[in-house]
Amino acid sequence: MKPRILVVDDEESIREFLDIMLRKEGYEVTCVEDGAKAQDMLKKKSVDMIISDLQMPNVTGIELLKHVKENYPEMLFMLITAFGTTESAVEAMKMGAYDYITKPFKIDEVRINIANALRSRNLEVENRVLKKELEREFSFQNLVGNSEPMHRIFDLIKRVSETPTNVLVTGESGTGKEMVAKAIHYNGPLKDRPFVTVNCGAIPESLMESEMFGHKKGSFTGAVADKPGLFETADGGSLFLDEVGELPLTIQVKLLRAIQERVIRRVGSTDDTKVEVRIIAATNRNLEEMVGDGTFRQDLFYRLNVINIKTPSLRERRDDIPSLANHFLQKYNQRLGKQIGAISREGMELLKKYDYPGNVRELENIIERTVALEGGATILPESLPPFVNTPTGRKMASSHDIEITDEGIDLEKVVGQIEKELLIKAIHAAGGVKKKAAKLLGITFRSMRYRVEKYNLGVVGDDELDDEG
Repeated sequence: MKPRILVVDDEESIREFLDIMLRKEGYEVTCVEDGAKAQDMLKKKSVDMIISDLQMPNVTGIELLKHVKENYPEMLFMLITAFGTTESAVEAMKMGAYDYITKPFKIDEVRINIANALRSRNLEVENRVLKKELEREFSFQNLVGNSEPMHRIFDLIKRVSETPTNVLVTGESGTGKEMVAKAIHYNGPLKDRPFVTVNCGAIPESLMESEMFGHKKGSFTGAVADKPGLFETADGGSLFLDEVGELPLTIQVKLLRAIQERVIRRVGSTDDTKVEVRIIAATNRNLEEMVGDGTFRQDLFYRLNVINIKTPSLRERRDDIPSLANHFLQKYNQRLGKQIGAISREGMELLKKYDYPGNVRELENIIERTVALEGGATILPESLPPFVNTPTGRKMASSHDIEITDEGIDLEKVVGQIEKELLIKAIHAAGGVKKKAAKLLGITFRSMRYRVEKYNLGVVGDDELDDEG
């Protein structure tokens, strides 16, 4: 739609000039000769911007501005003023006017001012829409699940979100730790403040301090300007430290100081900067064991672990699999332009039996892939990836479940079955990237490739990913 502009001026020549100029710029224009008529017109028609003269009989530009800000607070207001009355225009800006233009007009200046005002208004509207979408996306309703473990999570989030207390979210990869962190932030009093995520495992150690705390110009090669760190960016809001167990000990010391004293110091600076940040940390590692090993500071652990929320694995909440699967089905129907009506009963039974080493994230990947490839109206068992549709993808017996009878067992076969199970889990946990899976299992890539060929696991993982990922 064309932006709609209302011009209010008692001089006919000014109205005609602005009408012609603005229409050439592509705007929809309405002109009236005084503030009273502008007020009447606004009752019948909505506009995006008012351009009004300051000095007019009956209702002045200032009086019209007051009326607009009281009744239409989102509407842009720009004043026209003659040379010598700019002080009044500045006062009007304090009352909410966006800007003013002076007579005689400079056409380019008028054109730029109006375009900037409308662009600024559009950005504000977009920001409000995005904020509402974020609040909706990370509301409790979008943490899908009706199982007892999820009810405990909902209750904890509700209580924790109202406090500024630091929170540690623990659980396996893919269980939704970041979703929980965002739900805590966006359902509490800080929801209008920044939520900043730091992936502690993705930033090289050499850059970690600069990224977290910022740096001064010239403090190291490549520091061509002052740069605020993520702590300063999150000031007043929440800082989410994902994979906090990956932090090197040198950074742990500085993080502890920032949390305890609420100050940070940029690299290369001698000055401290005060920050007010709520810390939400997450890890899939056992920090208590790391404290015992000396790889994680005990004092930092206690600072982070004021309140602990453990996200359950999908194996611990199998009752939620149908609702999660249907949630992801609707999500990817919409995203991929599909109209798949349902998951068949047999297909859902297979999904419920699968072991999900990658947890909720893996279930979402399975549904996304299935929706993308499905040509029918229903997801059937054969529509699902082969590793879900075969016994190798479902939970196998562990060594604790194996009974050794008088007849004995086939050790090679049992060991092979367990090895195969672990290979499948590692490949899925690594997102199909076999080098990463080998690292998870503590074996070489060559050994990994040999075992994949040995057990014919070419169907496991994403066939489109190469060995490098």
